[in-house]
Amino acid sequence: MDRLTHFMQHHHGHCDEAFATAEADAHRGDWSACAASLARFRADLLGHLAVEEERIFPAFEASTGNTAGPTRVMRAEHEEMRELLGWLDEALAGRNAIAFADAAETLLILLQQHNMKEENILYPMCDRILGGDEVAFNQLMGEVEQALMEVAHG
Repeated sequence: MDRLTHFMQHHHGHCDEAFATAEADAHRGDWSACAASLARFRADLLGHLAVEEERIFPAFEASTGNTAGPTRVMRAEHEEMRELLGWLDEALAGRNAIAFADAAETLLILLQQHNMKEENILYPMCDRILGGDEVAFNQLMGEVEQALMEVAHG
């Protein structure tokens, strides 16, 4: 069973596409388009992080009794991502393509490393551990899917 892994991996791709659009808009100097695409990326990313922090991580921690392991690392990286979003906002406000590109590159590297850890380690662990209780896992997946659909249509 790799339902959570596949679903969240797909959403990572969705976030990556939104981020690439914002980067391309900034690179072209289309700051109006960049503002819109960055807002879309922000909503997608923050919604994704919220689903993990409010639903997936607590379920994993409750099931394993471990709050000092992989979820702690992921939460710390989420805070770094939020900080980098602020850097992107500052660059956008100043219409500074170089600062935007620098912040975007840093965020991209963090996202790639973070997503790899989630997709290859944490999500498969969640599928294996949480999937043992089919009713609870189906409820969790329903909540995760609904929350991310609301972000996508919000």
